[in-house]
Amino acid sequence: MTQYLLAVHIREGEPAPEEQMQQAYKAVDAYNQELRKSGAWVFAGGLEPSQASSVVRAQGGQVVTTDGPFAETKEQLGGFWIIDVGSRDAAMDWAARGSAACGGPVEVRPFQPNPEP
Repeated sequence: MTQYLLAVHIREGEPAPEEQMQQAYKAVDAYNQELRKSGAWVFAGGLEPSQASSVVRAQGGQVVTTDGPFAETKEQLGGFWIIDVGSRDAAMDWAARGSAACGGPVEVRPFQPNPEP
């Protein structure tokens, strides 16, 4: 089995109507329950807006910290799921269902294999 990151991308500053948000919350809750029931669930979480982030860089023996996201872009990482499934096709299927539930694009990225001890 391989673990995959399903990263949800959002457009900040464009809040959806409250009714639409409540519908998305319910759909994501149902999706989360389906993931758990399937055994693919590892971990998931929603993120605070990008303004709450900080970037830390170690450069030439110095640590430089800046407020805000790493990249200045309209789309930011809004949340994620970590799943454990048998194939990329299975991860893509879960991503499609997650995208439908949350109403946003979902990036699929496999984790690197853990080195043997």
